[in-house]
Amino acid sequence: MTGVYDDLTRPPLRPRELARALEPDGWRVEVLASTGSTNAVVSERARAGEPAGLAVVAEAQTAGRGRLDRSWVSPPRSGLTLSVLVRPDLPPAGWPWLPLLTGLAVAQALREQAEVDAVLKWPNDVLVDGLKLCGVLAEVPSPGAAVLGIGLNVTTRADELPHDRATSLQLVGAVTTDRGVLLRAVVRSLSSVLADVPASRAAYAARCATVGARVRVELPGGRAVDGTAERVDGQGRLVVDGTPYAVGDVVHLRPAGG
Repeated sequence: MTGVYDDLTRPPLRPRELARALEPDGWRVEVLASTGSTNAVVSERARAGEPAGLAVVAEAQTAGRGRLDRSWVSPPRSGLTLSVLVRPDLPPAGWPWLPLLTGLAVAQALREQAEVDAVLKWPNDVLVDGLKLCGVLAEVPSPGAAVLGIGLNVTTRADELPHDRATSLQLVGAVTTDRGVLLRAVVRSLSSVLADVPASRAAYAARCATVGARVRVELPGGRAVDGTAERVDGQGRLVVDGTPYAVGDVVHLRPAGG
């Protein structure tokens, strides 16, 4: 991943440095120049029996996906696009919590390293100033394996964002946009979060801007429900006015306490 690159403000990642830094933490880091989808790459490896701890990062992703098969595309080296393989020892009811806890790991890493006020929106977004900074996509390619995909906007400019509800670390004035530093922080934070799931679930509830807010849950089939988001239950579902929802897009109508 060395050599000439066309944008000096977006230097490439340094695979050897990342591998050396994260190997003691149990992670095997691979950096790809380009791929269709890092989740697809890691899912294939998981089905072939790859052990937990694989982290694949792409400098350019050409066919990335978000939730509900939405596309996730960003300019080369403008963000962090990575997928990690975990094989968590969780009961079946705990697996829906994996994308939520991944978002928590990202938010905590960004608060510490980038010094931004990152919060969570159920189920899989990290926000700053009400704008989407990062999305998470979790998949289960084979029994016992989970692939956690993270797409984080780092130096993405306003004219490069997919819509006006998104932002990047550069646009919100983060103290660092060094992707190597951010990658190490995110992966280490994920290790910490998954090491103590009960404590992390409590931390998620405290950091989730959805809980306590007036929301609209846009459900499959075009139906929508307005109400107050009361909590996230033990199965990772959002409880709105007493009814739990496992899937749906959430729109914040009014912040908690507003």
